[in-house]
Amino acid sequence: MHDIIEELERRRAAARLGGGAKRVEAQHAKGKLSARERVLLLLDEGTFEEWDMFVEHRCNDFGMADNKIPGDGVVTGYGMINGRLVFVFSQDFTVFGGALSEAHAEKICKIMDQAMKVGAPVIGLNDSGGARIQEGVASLGGYAEVFQRNVMASGVIPQISMIMGPCAGGAVYSPAMTDFIFMVKDSSYMFVTGPEVVKTVTHEEVSAEELGGAVTHTTRSGVADMAFENDVEALMLMRRFFNYLPLNNREKPPLRASGDPAERLDLSLDTLVPDNVNKPYDMKELILKVVDDGDFFELQPDYAKNIVIGFARMEGQTVGVVANNPMVLAGCLDIRSSIKAARFVRFCDAFNIPVLTFVDVPGFMPGTAQEYGGIIKHGAKLLFAFADCTVPKVTVITRKAYGGAYDVMSSKHLRGDVNFAWPNAEIAVMGAKGAVEIIFREDKGDPAKLAAREAEYRARFANPFVAGSRGYIDDVIQPHETRRRICRSLTMLRDKKIENPWRKHGNIPL
Repeated sequence: MHDIIEELERRRAAARLGGGAKRVEAQHAKGKLSARERVLLLLDEGTFEEWDMFVEHRCNDFGMADNKIPGDGVVTGYGMINGRLVFVFSQDFTVFGGALSEAHAEKICKIMDQAMKVGAPVIGLNDSGGARIQEGVASLGGYAEVFQRNVMASGVIPQISMIMGPCAGGAVYSPAMTDFIFMVKDSSYMFVTGPEVVKTVTHEEVSAEELGGAVTHTTRSGVADMAFENDVEALMLMRRFFNYLPLNNREKPPLRASGDPAERLDLSLDTLVPDNVNKPYDMKELILKVVDDGDFFELQPDYAKNIVIGFARMEGQTVGVVANNPMVLAGCLDIRSSIKAARFVRFCDAFNIPVLTFVDVPGFMPGTAQEYGGIIKHGAKLLFAFADCTVPKVTVITRKAYGGAYDVMSSKHLRGDVNFAWPNAEIAVMGAKGAVEIIFREDKGDPAKLAAREAEYRARFANPFVAGSRGYIDDVIQPHETRRRICRSLTMLRDKKIENPWRKHGNIPL
């Protein structure tokens, strides 16, 4: 028995070594942690249960029969984050560059299958050069097996991808189908085809960082949700982010005790919105002053900044926040902001997270670039997401809510549960100036007359009371009592039940 135990420990040690000390040192020299170090830092101390430590590849071509490393380039298993179950896989760049083989894929598929059975999230720590070329179509088949599980798990368990190294070719599509993608600056990148292929085919010269680095994907493409400075910061913030999410679609999000009173008033909100309707203000200030303890986890902060999304808590309950941002493009909805918010609302709806919407929107962005880019269809994505959403929905109109954009932003007509407006809210087809210029075209040559008409229109329509008289607004509230009224509404909605008509699935305008 003693010999067997020694053999076990020898095999465990070999597996823990991955590609060897030299390659681990090379990883460290690049400022990157090893695959196993990442898992141990992400999970609660002493909770990691590793699976398939001794799995090896089955390839005999190109000399691979004599080059087998236990674990085959990926560490898999489960553990706890703040006492809550999570499954994790961490690709090991020190073993064949983290390239995915058939056996490697089987390890990932096994934990994804188990996560589905028990209802727990999956976090993937990606650091891989792509498919293992020596295995040919077997490695491609492995990717497809992972893709299929990503699709089956979508909306059932949260799936999170942390890109901590290269992610190229077919490897990018698994993260793309997960719910959130985070990246590490200067050490991670994602692209379908690398710089060399791009140069050969299109004659463009571009670096890996410019083509698919963390900054590119968090500011230009919107593929990634956030970029972190290094591995340690990324994993620590992943632990914080995980606290907002339920374990699966049958659970409600976790409750976290807060000492922030639900009845708290904030008188500074009464002067947040400027008297000049064309002057911007920071919507994030409102969010921070309304949510528990001023704690807001913003997603995609550097992409489509005219809309703000992220997670916060109200009375300890996770809420998804969607808010127009008047500081950027006056808060107009455009292609990028519509897609950004729509995907977030769909996630919240799938996982029982109430949606809190702050509205200050003058309309959809005009122009040929938007129309040619398909703003009609892309804007409809956000409309579809809010209309299809069955979780509690609380909406606060802080200033402008014009035209179709008023409808889209979780209006009462899209089954908004509780819709509030501040006293200075303007709910109308369009702004007073534009409306008057259309209605009273004949007065265009008389500025004094137009000004009088504009004042008349503003007095009659640029207020929340016309909408209130029709029941489109449940109440006009003082800005300082916003937190209290939202908390009461969410408490009332806690046991809300509503079902959409039976269907296989809707056909969202993709």
